[in-house]
Amino acid sequence: MADTCGQVLLGSGLTVLSHPLMYIKVLVQVGHEPLSPTLGRNMFGRQVYQLPGLFAYAKHIIKIDGKSGLFKGLTPRLCAGTIGTIVHSRVLQVQYAHQVLQGFFFFSFDKKCTTKEMIARSCATIITHPFHVITLRCMVQFIGREAKYSGVFDSIVTIYREEGILGFFAGLIPRLLGDVLSLWICNMLAHFINTYAIDDSTSHTGEIKNCSQAVTGFFASMLTYPFVLVSNLMAVNNCGLAGGLPPYAAVYPNWLHCWSHLSREGNMSRGNSLFFRKLPAGKTYAVEQKRFF
Repeated sequence: MADTCGQVLLGSGLTVLSHPLMYIKVLVQVGHEPLSPTLGRNMFGRQVYQLPGLFAYAKHIIKIDGKSGLFKGLTPRLCAGTIGTIVHSRVLQVQYAHQVLQGFFFFSFDKKCTTKEMIARSCATIITHPFHVITLRCMVQFIGREAKYSGVFDSIVTIYREEGILGFFAGLIPRLLGDVLSLWICNMLAHFINTYAIDDSTSHTGEIKNCSQAVTGFFASMLTYPFVLVSNLMAVNNCGLAGGLPPYAAVYPNWLHCWSHLSREGNMSRGNSLFFRKLPAGKTYAVEQKRFF
């Protein structure tokens, strides 16, 4: 219990600190570009037209909504993080207790350990997804200046009244698929690197293995980013907000159509980077609608 409480407190602190970053990323994912491209320099020093980065976008939000505007959707996100940590920990404890009763112990990476972690993460994701949907919709309201989702309880009532139970799980399938693929890719790569590329006889072996885990985690998140993008877009699609309706998004019947449309438009990595953002090829910026076509 003490470990879980510590994880909740640490996770909540990191959530608060990272929330402005997620907020801006979600707006970029939807396609909202409130600031015109400017002439700047890329990482190699060449002059190019660039889209506003993280700090310019943050200044724009502060100018409109104040500093507190950077924390829209924070409350449901904290709820999701807290509940998710508790569920994840509890599911792992149940699986461990069952493992002890059977007399099996696994102290290193194998597919059974990864499967247990996958089950725990999936359970946490499914249970907390309604709060994730509310978080995203609170954020996307910035585009149309709506106030439809003003609180956790009111948002729950609104979603249930307009969309029923399924509305709370919009975008769940691609999110689950992305989480599962990311976990397996990360653990498999780390296992092969730690087993075949790192000499256990060298000093600082533990630090090197931890570093390899972090690197493979980053690589896995890059590979599975399209699932995150599609999930977030489906969570706000056709929900009555300007950011989920044309011209920002077509009304997608399911997530596969969303994936196909983004792939055709070359937007599968939209929002993946908030620094050195280059203009999308073959697109024209519409000043009034604050997006590219």
